[in-house]
Amino acid sequence: MCVNMYLSAKQTRLLGQIMQILAEPHEEQEIREVVGDLVMQMLNAQFYASFVWQADSLQFSKALQINMDPENLRSYERYYQFHDPITPLMQRYQVAVRATDVLPLESLKQTEFFNDFLNSDGLYWGVNLYAWHQGQNLGDMRIWRDRRRENFSDDELRLLDMLQPAFVTALARAQSKSHAATQQLNMLSERLTTREQDIARLVMLGRSDKEIARELQIASTTVRTHLENAFRKVGANNRASLIHKLSH
Repeated sequence: MCVNMYLSAKQTRLLGQIMQILAEPHEEQEIREVVGDLVMQMLNAQFYASFVWQADSLQFSKALQINMDPENLRSYERYYQFHDPITPLMQRYQVAVRATDVLPLESLKQTEFFNDFLNSDGLYWGVNLYAWHQGQNLGDMRIWRDRRRENFSDDELRLLDMLQPAFVTALARAQSKSHAATQQLNMLSERLTTREQDIARLVMLGRSDKEIARELQIASTTVRTHLENAFRKVGANNRASLIHKLSH
């Protein structure tokens, strides 16, 4: 059945930006963070969080947040995810789903999860989207509004569903690239130190010396020293040569 859906000029513009980003090669964390910010704007929401499901340990990790207290999010990873009455139910869906679709609001408001976790940041109306790929949840988007706004509409859920295939493809591509890089680095683990492996992995992801220094919280000169050592150990002359040797 064909359903007509009206998009505002703002939503149309942001949807185009999101689809363009998802079509480009980006690191997994960058995808969840940048796209999440744009989705939050597109849905006129105020809060955003994102996690990756770890099937081996049966828990969420790699938390990202926008407009939420980082310590509150850490408390979710430590405690509240194991006392969360809605996310296990929402995660079963292959489409965008509201919190109120799996648990009535009045029932949710009676839980510790609502009063001590959600209410701490003012989260009231929520919608989640999961990136399911070959039976694996690659990552999610959790978008929330406060009580002063309305719940998410059916049209807004359909808008999220429109971008889900591209979101899944982008995360699958990024994680595949990261996995391949890790495999190659593991093969060279006897030759490279742990720090040299960290830097080589970031070089493969396109990071500059300054970006690597900022991410690893070390000096740019230290990055260069480790990089020169890695060049020598794997027989590379420059960054392009290093990437080639680690990719083949």
